Amino acid sequence: MKNVLFRRKNLEDLLKKKGDVQLQQTLGAFDIILLGVGAIVGTGIFILPGTVAAAHSGPAIVFSFIIAAIVCAFAAMCYSEFSSSVPVTGSAYTYGYIVFGELVAWLVGWALLLEYGLAVAAVATGWSAYLSALLEGFNITIPKAISGSFNPADGTYINVPAIAIILATAFLLTLGIRASTKINTIMVFIKVGVILLFIGVGIFYVEPANWQPFIPFGMNGVMSGAALVFFAYLGFDAVSSAAEEVKNPQRNMPIGIIGSLFVCTILYVAVSLVLTGMVSYTKLNVSDPVSFVMQIVHQDWVAGVISLGAVVGMMTVILVMLYGGTRLLYAFGRDGLLPKSMYELSKKYKTPIKNTWVYATLVAFCAGFVPLSKLAELVNIGTLLSFSIVSIGIIFLRKNKSIPSSGFKVPFFPILPICSFLLCLFLITQLSVYTWISCGIWFVFGLLFYFAYGKKHSEMNKE
Repeated sequence: MKNVLFRRKNLEDLLKKKGDVQLQQTLGAFDIILLGVGAIVGTGIFILPGTVAAAHSGPAIVFSFIIAAIVCAFAAMCYSEFSSSVPVTGSAYTYGYIVFGELVAWLVGWALLLEYGLAVAAVATGWSAYLSALLEGFNITIPKAISGSFNPADGTYINVPAIAIILATAFLLTLGIRASTKINTIMVFIKVGVILLFIGVGIFYVEPANWQPFIPFGMNGVMSGAALVFFAYLGFDAVSSAAEEVKNPQRNMPIGIIGSLFVCTILYVAVSLVLTGMVSYTKLNVSDPVSFVMQIVHQDWVAGVISLGAVVGMMTVILVMLYGGTRLLYAFGRDGLLPKSMYELSKKYKTPIKNTWVYATLVAFCAGFVPLSKLAELVNIGTLLSFSIVSIGIIFLRKNKSIPSSGFKVPFFPILPICSFLLCLFLITQLSVYTWISCGIWFVFGLLFYFAYGKKHSEMNKE
């Protein structure tokens, strides 16, 4: 029984081409960086800096972002080594399959399905709110009944804009990753342009007196702030799902993953410095701090442009997270743990159209009807679990002599992977009891499905 549950994928079998069912290699390093920036820079930069600065870090939120970036960088290096050594779709799920075996891989993949799905649903809900605010500036009002999750007491029944953006993004993904990355590139440039506009205009309204005291809540505040803003970096793990569609992955995947993390950190720190310099951190506990401070200094036109940037910015997050989920289902189907229909590719577009629409429909249902405030932390636990598995997995990966020695290698081995693993475990312990219980229920369903279907239909049974 033990050998069956922990049977591992043979790396050579994974790397060799299998018939005509294969994703096309079309992406370069710059495409991966843009995918990463598209996934990471969204709600994190438009919402988090204000609330975290007001309640936890003060102006020292810049240190919180840097500390969180260092933790993420450790995990990013581990992801980079895996994705350059094992350029196969499926991200942490596939890496777990090679190193720890089928059951661990299934649980990691099951956690990632939850992470990607809820991240898409939550961001789509936020996108709907920003869109409503933006349209109101043009005197266009979306009826309340169709612009919120099911809550008759509040007069809302379904969030139509959230459903619409998810289904539109799914359609874009069915056209192929090349077409999707072209749209993503345009949206990322708009988003980064809006952020640079905020920095360029806001820097003239910075008053150094607002940075005093710089660390009002002490180092404890900085660290608790780091635990919160850590989640502003979620998304770079979804980028590793693109490994199978990348040209020269040994070179381009590490550049893309680490490069996108570096760009995002620079943007986060710059925005936080300007934000806390323009207005006292005590006034920043609002849902739209970036446009809020522009209204305070009477730059309403900039505030309007920023709202537009937030709408565009969240669309790129939805795109990359939905993409990560569909490629995970593709890997599940290929391995027999889900029905083979999840593995089928369109003859015309060479994309997994069936699994894209199945996943998008389920996620759209959540975004349309379910209030996601209580489920938000579930996104984090799935991510941290995958980070920890990938981090410790590097130690076992290095022992596999069948892996090519070329490609990116984590420096300071094995100290850095172990540090990354311990830091991820520490952050998991900071999550609430509610999150642990909810995640436990999700895993019970996952185990039931595995023993009822996946174990019996696994491709590993044929070997």
